[in-house]
Amino acid sequence: MNARRVRLGISPCPNDTFAFHGLLSGAIQPRGFELAIELADIEALNRGYEAGRYDASKASFAAALSWSATSVVLRAGSALGFGVGPLLLARPGAPPLAARAGDAAPLVLCPGERTTAHLLYRLFHAGAGRVEQALFSEILPALERGDADYGVCIHEGRFTYERHGLVLVEDLGSTWEQRMDAPLPLGGILARRDLGPEIVAGLDGAIRASLDLARAEPEAALATMRAHAQELDDDVIRAHVALYVNEWTRDLGATGTRALAALSRAARAAGLVADHLPELEIAPAGAP
Repeated sequence: MNARRVRLGISPCPNDTFAFHGLLSGAIQPRGFELAIELADIEALNRGYEAGRYDASKASFAAALSWSATSVVLRAGSALGFGVGPLLLARPGAPPLAARAGDAAPLVLCPGERTTAHLLYRLFHAGAGRVEQALFSEILPALERGDADYGVCIHEGRFTYERHGLVLVEDLGSTWEQRMDAPLPLGGILARRDLGPEIVAGLDGAIRASLDLARAEPEAALATMRAHAQELDDDVIRAHVALYVNEWTRDLGATGTRALAALSRAARAAGLVADHLPELEIAPAGAP
């Protein structure tokens, strides 16, 4: 009998390719199912998961709030913490970011309609500027060229925006931390409930084993990250992992659960998530 094939989507960002090093390299093999991994930008992952392209996927927690009836969150593989949030950047000489509409409003680029970065911008700057969505890797170059006035920056851009001559307006993650007294939950691994508890637990355990292997062999993991990173500077890649891969990447735990609940409350209070939807469920941990 053929093993079940599970389609998994992850991002090419170093925190994901580090955590999934063991699975991407083939050194870790899931038990009881085959894994087909596809790498894509986080907003493409959000859209793909919603469209049924993936059985499990890295997804923005902001988007995941709307899929709580059909999906669970794995305990392993998440990105959350303190000092990890998106940055609101501006080109030099940008007009004031004011709550005005129309073509005269400053143009603000966000990395996807359903990303947590966009949710934070809407929470803290509702109605300000003229918001458009762009691929995350295109936001800094667009600001540098003067094609946009502001941009919400994620991933490696946190470490490189000064090279582009850009100005930090606000650390949206720090604003979240101060207002919510909780780490910022950026994204995690969602799995469809219809996979069944055995496969969900097996996937969770395989991700944990993959992360453990990356920590045990950092140089091999670095080669995996280099193969997919937008920014190829080793120091930037290592800094990215040091910031985004932490104790909650291996297991959300009580702190991660509390952070997700805070995000859900904020999104519901702002009318960004339907009240009838259940809270996100965190699946039981699987053994590595």
